[in-house]
This record gives sequence, C-alpha cells and structure tokens, in this order.
Amino acid sequence: MVCDDYKDQLMSYLDNELSDEQRQRFEEHLADCSECAEELEEFQKLKAITDEVSLAEPEDRIWQDYWSNIYNRIERGMGWVLFSVAAIALIVYGGFKGIEELIRDPKIEVLLKIGLLAVIAGLAILFVSVLRERLYFWKRDRYKDVRR
Repeated sequence: MVCDDYKDQLMSYLDNELSDEQRQRFEEHLADCSECAEELEEFQKLKAITDEVSLAEPEDRIWQDYWSNIYNRIERGMGWVLFSVAAIALIVYGGFKGIEELIRDPKIEVLLKIGLLAVIAGLAILFVSVLRERLYFWKRDRYKDVRR
C-alpha cells in the first residue's frame, strides 16, 4: 500500500473502525513511516481537543427573555405565515396545472385519468378534514393561554 492509502485510514484507526488485519498492517506501516506516525499523533491531539468540546445550550431564562419580546414572536409568526401561504399557493397552482395537463393529454387512458383525479380529490378532502379538526380543537383548547 502507498502512504496515501494509510493516511486515508488514520481516522478509522483512531475510531477503532479497522478490522484486526487492517489494524495490524496499519501499525506495521506506522513503525516504518515517521511521516504517518507524526500525522497520527497530530490527529490524536486534535481528537482529544474535539472530544472535550460540547455544545452549550442557552439557559431557559435566556429563551424566555428572547420570546418575551413581542418583536421576536411577531417576526417568527409572520415568517411562518408568509412561508405557509406561499407554499400553499405554489402547491395549489402546481396541482391545477398538473390536473390540467393530465386531462388534456390524449395519451393517458380515461380510466387512469379518473383514478388519478379520485386520488387527488381524496387527498384534498383528507387535508381539509384534518385542517378543520386542528382548527376546531385549537379554538377550544382550554390550556392554550397557560402554555405561554
């Protein structure tokens, strides 16, 4: 094997991902190659440093302070509203264009057209049904003011 092949295995060696045979060959190469041994030592130092690093989550108090600001709540809410309205508009437009192409295409059999239109209509009815259900329960949620 060429040195480059062993260099590709450095992290696998550090993470104990090599088979016994690969590990033995790698260690034999390290004994003969000072460049790879030095690079392994550098990786070991780097791995030791990165193993100590952890993501610090903000305290609950900081999140509460952030969300207590009316601007932050309005900003997030408006972003979701605009995104949702645009996504729904694009989906509806694409749906209508797709249905239009489906109906106008003479190569597609009538039975297939009817089946596809029934599937689309069923999905639309299910979507509206779930949306109505969510709105119904959202309006009648006794605890929605408590969560804030």
